[in-house]
Amino acid sequence: MTIKHFKTQFALPQNSKAYKWLLLAITAVVFAATFFSSSFPDHYYTYNINDIARQDVKAPADFLIDDSQATEEKRREVSQKALTVYDFNDEIAGQIKQRLELSFESSRKALEDNKQAESDPADNTTGGKEKFEGLLGMPVSDGAYAILEKEKFSKTIETLIYQIVSEILDNGVVTDKEALLREKDKGIILSRVSSEQEEVVLNLRRFYGTDQAQSMVRIIGDPLLNHLDYTVKNLIVEFSQRLLVPNITLNASKTEKRKNEARESIKPILFEIKKGEMILREGQRVTEQDKLRLERLESATKNRVSISKSIGAFFLGALVLLVVFLRNSESKRKGVLADSKNLLFFSAMLCFSFITARFSLSVAKAIAASSSSSALTPESIFLVIPLASMAMIVCLFMDIELTASFALILALCTGAIYENRFDVFVFSILNMTMAAFWMRHCRERKVFIKAGTKLGLFNMVLSIALNLYMDDLVLTHILVDCALAFSGGILSGVLTAGLAPIVEIVFNYTTDIKLLELVNLDQPLLRQLMLESPGTYHHSLIVGSMVEAAASEINANPLLAKACGYYHDIGKTAKPFYFIENQKDVKNPHEKLAPSMSSLVLISHVKEGVEIARKHKLGASVIDAIQQHHGTSLITYFYEKAKRLNKEESEKNPGKEQEIKMEDFRYPGPKPQTLEAGLVMLADIVEAAARSLESPTSSRLQGLIQDLINQTFSDGQLNECELTLKDLNSIAKSFNAILAGIYHHRIEYPAPTNGKKKNAGPDKQPPNKPSSSRPEDSEDGSGRLKRLGQS
Repeated sequence: MTIKHFKTQFALPQNSKAYKWLLLAITAVVFAATFFSSSFPDHYYTYNINDIARQDVKAPADFLIDDSQATEEKRREVSQKALTVYDFNDEIAGQIKQRLELSFESSRKALEDNKQAESDPADNTTGGKEKFEGLLGMPVSDGAYAILEKEKFSKTIETLIYQIVSEILDNGVVTDKEALLREKDKGIILSRVSSEQEEVVLNLRRFYGTDQAQSMVRIIGDPLLNHLDYTVKNLIVEFSQRLLVPNITLNASKTEKRKNEARESIKPILFEIKKGEMILREGQRVTEQDKLRLERLESATKNRVSISKSIGAFFLGALVLLVVFLRNSESKRKGVLADSKNLLFFSAMLCFSFITARFSLSVAKAIAASSSSSALTPESIFLVIPLASMAMIVCLFMDIELTASFALILALCTGAIYENRFDVFVFSILNMTMAAFWMRHCRERKVFIKAGTKLGLFNMVLSIALNLYMDDLVLTHILVDCALAFSGGILSGVLTAGLAPIVEIVFNYTTDIKLLELVNLDQPLLRQLMLESPGTYHHSLIVGSMVEAAASEINANPLLAKACGYYHDIGKTAKPFYFIENQKDVKNPHEKLAPSMSSLVLISHVKEGVEIARKHKLGASVIDAIQQHHGTSLITYFYEKAKRLNKEESEKNPGKEQEIKMEDFRYPGPKPQTLEAGLVMLADIVEAAARSLESPTSSRLQGLIQDLINQTFSDGQLNECELTLKDLNSIAKSFNAILAGIYHHRIEYPAPTNGKKKNAGPDKQPPNKPSSSRPEDSEDGSGRLKRLGQS
């Protein structure tokens, strides 16, 4: 898809009211979105501990704050209250009984079956002992084993050992009783390994520690072992002590799991903040608790949704935009915003500016938060944000009146974004208004820098005034604000210089800077016009001078009018000899053409001029003037010629008369839509007619100009460019002054003589005695001017 096709396919609906209302709605939505995103202040919360509060901070609405500190304390409390889990391995006693039975039974059987125990006692002792130790699961001394052999591994000894061990294990033996007793105030959960049953145990002292369990063996064994021999008694005590192992152990994983479950069971603790409740007072030193509350407040309000504020902001933006639109589209002269392209540009600039203003707040907050200097606040950093460049761009492509409305809307939005700060609003509107004022006559690139410098100096004075008004008399703050304000002005000028060409290309606007380039007579297109169509070139220069002077009288754009005048007939370069001003020593080609064909040739120069202008990118305003400078006017000469020839043909051949339609001899239009295009139309007609006027005195020129303007006005060609009768009168006076200067009366110079007389130069001849005949009319031609270098 070519660019030309793209532009054609996506052309703006110039007369669509729905399109214009859609643009207004979209702009209002963006306004509401940027306004709503700042409905709840958060730039007041960027305090560090021991900072001094710059102003009161109140709750913007009713809301709940998550008290994380209280919640954490509560969770820590329930976590500490969660009972510790200990595993009670009730299977250990059974395992010890099984080992005793296997070892003692095996040894008794070995004694009965081994008939050679006396013949080879050493071998018997060694082999039986190792087996006994393996089955019992612990080493046994030779003395103890000998006693057992002597007692023939008595069943009584086995039973007494198990009885003592099982009684102690049934009570419970814990590895670290000191750690267990630390849980005495709340108890523990005792989980049986065999059945996985759990019970809460509060009396923890009843459990034995490892040392205590060893002592309990003798205490429990005394009444049971009184009848036994001392050596056997000591054997039973020793075996019981060695077989005892702790059967109550800490289960860390289960304990941690229960603590986590207890923590998770506690929901966040919230407390209510009422709308208007004071969070922090101005001048108060920020404590750690204050900072925590501010952080919670920021977190609670960051993503809070307020439907009423959103709706209110939308309607507020819509009403402001509606007032501006009506003011600038329904005025006595066709408003700037009546054009769809201008409305699109205005809406796009507003939306972009709203987003930029909102983004600037985030940047300002981030810089202020990261800086240790109290002079860098979001409001002071705002001074360097080049929002004024938006107003400068609008003024560059539109007018100062509309830019004032633009500045007002943007200042309102910016003040709202910065939490209705009065100083931000005042700085924004004055800053942008003055920026536009210094850009209203921009015809050179250096104007951007000049305007930026002036704006920077103005911003410095304005920032000092605001500091005094806000009672901020700290010298450091004033100096920082002045530096930022001046930098903001310079940055606005530089940014405008960079963005202006982009906007010019995207929206196909024509600035005064470009117009100055176009009216330069060294432009290739004008040089081509001079070489190929010299008569048209001279005509265009005069038209350009006429419309420039007239535009100044009626408050139109003189520079645009001049450019339109220079290029309005550029299409004649395609067929220059078909136009009378270029027919020097050339036979008129229209003599061989039918009137209808001649009118088509004349009409075609408008279309060809538009194509040439687009090819050379002369700009939309100049192209429109080329297309509109003839409007729908009638090509009278060829229309009358066609009627005359048709009448003559009908007289020669009755019945063959053809209908001559006036529409076939009219330019296709459209009629002039702007003041500049209307001026070009009038100047084109007047200048062409003035060339054919004999003895163009001032009075004759004045009458001719008035008649032609009246005819054009009566024909309705000026109905759409809103030229008033007062304007037409001023135009006529201006045209008359220009043409009278061009066609002023000249004296006839006498022929040169061979002799020289003092004071006989041509400039000394009396003007009231003109020669009765022109020199070139003499019979021998002696009065003709001879070429230089010939005798």
